[in-house]
This record gives sequence, structure tokens and C-alpha cells, in this order.
Amino acid sequence: MSSSMSFASPPSRLPDPHYQSVFYEGVPTKRFFAWVIDVALITLITVTLGILTLTALFWFWPLVYLTVSFLYRTITIAGGSATLGMRIMNLQLRGPTGERLSGGEATIHTLAYLTCSAFALPQLISLVLIVIGDKHQGLHDMLIGSAAINRPR
Repeated sequence: MSSSMSFASPPSRLPDPHYQSVFYEGVPTKRFFAWVIDVALITLITVTLGILTLTALFWFWPLVYLTVSFLYRTITIAGGSATLGMRIMNLQLRGPTGERLSGGEATIHTLAYLTCSAFALPQLISLVLIVIGDKHQGLHDMLIGSAAINRPR
């Protein structure tokens, strides 16, 4: 008896970019502005924490910024499948099942995003993929099968 095991992943249930293009219209530009908003909010939170600790946290700025960024992104994505910047820009992250990201998926997405952001080449690859790809997925999105789409009404 021979058995063949298939390790192929199940097909994505994200909206099809060719038949449901409305979900992907303007996504690269919206992602950029959402990112700018999120970076501004994370910086504001980090500066506020530094001031509240009488500048003690400023000695550990990179670590504090990274921690705030991780918590902000994970909590907001887990709570509504979008960061506050994404919500303002009317975007939402969806997983390979087409559903909103769960808390665990939000954590994995954030870890993948921060890892790609920490290195120039993966960040550059992500930017190119977001601009030219059918689903406008960054490298971190492709790794876990997620995509940012225009929020369904």
C-alpha cells in the first residue's frame, strides 16, 4: 500500500484580486499612510513613557520603541484585525481563511513584520511586493498568508 502525502497548503480564501478587485484598490497607498500614522502614534506613546519616567526610558529608546511597537500592533490587530492607522485608512487584515486575524495570528503577523522591518533586504522586498503584487502583500503577509484589504462594508 503506497501513500502519498501532500504538503500543499489549502487554497487561500482571500478575495480574488481579479474578480473582486475593489478589495485591493488603493491598498499600497493606504498602507503607506496607515504606516505613517502608526509610527507617529508609537513614537508619541514612547516619548510619553519617557517623560513619565523622568527620561529614564530614553536611555533604552530602541528597546522601549520596539516593545511599544510590538504591543501596539499586536493588541490593535488582535482587537479589530487592523492597527489604528489601518482603521483610519479603511483597511483590514485578513488571514488565509478570509477571516479577521485572531490574537495568535496577530502576534505572528507582528513578529514577522518587525523581523522583516529590522533588515534592509526583506524590507525592500516587502515594499516591492506590496507595490507590484496582485494582493499587495508584503513578505510578512506572504509568509503567513494574510493580506490587507479595503474594509468590507
